[in-house]
Amino acid sequence: MNTPVPGRGRVGWADEILERRLPSWPAVTSGDVVDSRESIARRRRFGWIFAAVWSVYLITPLRRAWELDGDVARVYTLIAIVAFGIAYIGSFWRLLQLPMTGPAWPNPPSRLVFPLLALQLALLGAVAVTLHSHAVPLAVYPASFLAFTLPIAQAIPTLIGLILVTAVIPQAVAGDAPDWDIIQSMAMSAFAVGGIRQLIQRNQQLNLARQQLTELAIAEERLRVGRDVHDILGHSLTIITVKTELAQRLMEIDPERAKQELVDVERLARESLAGVRSTVGGLREVSLAGELTNARTALRAAEIEADLPVADGLPTRHSVVFAWVLREAVTNIVRHSGARHATVRVSPLSIEISDDGGGLGDGKFGSGLSGLSERVRATGGTLTVANRPEGGLRVLASFPAAPMGDPR
Repeated sequence: MNTPVPGRGRVGWADEILERRLPSWPAVTSGDVVDSRESIARRRRFGWIFAAVWSVYLITPLRRAWELDGDVARVYTLIAIVAFGIAYIGSFWRLLQLPMTGPAWPNPPSRLVFPLLALQLALLGAVAVTLHSHAVPLAVYPASFLAFTLPIAQAIPTLIGLILVTAVIPQAVAGDAPDWDIIQSMAMSAFAVGGIRQLIQRNQQLNLARQQLTELAIAEERLRVGRDVHDILGHSLTIITVKTELAQRLMEIDPERAKQELVDVERLARESLAGVRSTVGGLREVSLAGELTNARTALRAAEIEADLPVADGLPTRHSVVFAWVLREAVTNIVRHSGARHATVRVSPLSIEISDDGGGLGDGKFGSGLSGLSERVRATGGTLTVANRPEGGLRVLASFPAAPMGDPR
């Protein structure tokens, strides 16, 4: 009875069938999403568009640079503004080369963000040499860049420092009042871009959660198949083994009964094959009345005296779970117990199977009882397996009473 708990390994051929039946999603391991190349390329294309669309606001500084007196100042300023725009778009390009195995734009390291931000500010200062206060609106670009790349805890103090450096301190040195319109534009652009970033990351986290739920559903389906295949084959093969041994002993002394036992073996083998097929197809369901009939046949073949309830008037609320409990308990009695007597008691809220065999032995559950415990617990019940004081084993599956008015 001491075999590994089902579900810790693969189910083999059943696992392969499941992978064909269930949706195929990107792998989810350790909280990461491993995306396809097409998905990453699509994000990078969007990143280019997102960065490039803001270039339209360079038109006004370019027009002011074109209106400057002197060819040297004009060319210098035009080159500085174009370089600033290239640095801004290039900063996003650099970030988009980072491995994308999480949110669409994961938090890049500060050692990468701050040098890119410093480059933009240096080029902004170069533009300010000739445009003076007309270069301050360009500070909106580094404000939006830092809001899109830094965590909130770092982005807010960095934004405040950027506002002081570009829109407060230079004006104070010149004896002018701060340009509140520019300060408002910087704050609003940072807020808007940061909000877009949060939306992208939240959507990606939702996608991650969906993929993880899919992985859990696949894992649960594998556990179900493992439990069902174990229950079906373990029970049927045990009975087939007992009946085959009995037929061999009866071959010479009672050929007719031996022939009947072999007919039962063939029937059980066909039923097992059909049961495995329907289990993999997700259609398998057992009945308590049918399992009582099978239990009577199995116990009689093993020469174990059985005290079983009649099929009429059996409870229906937990009948499927009761059927699985009865199947596994009888399989263990026939295979392991060495019992001479077995008793089954069924009530609307419980089923109890007891025998007078060797009991639980070392006290450990095998894979069948472990899987059965999971099955009962998943439907709201409790499975108790314990040695009886008078000898033997007692398997009890019990459920709480239904609330008043519960139609089940």
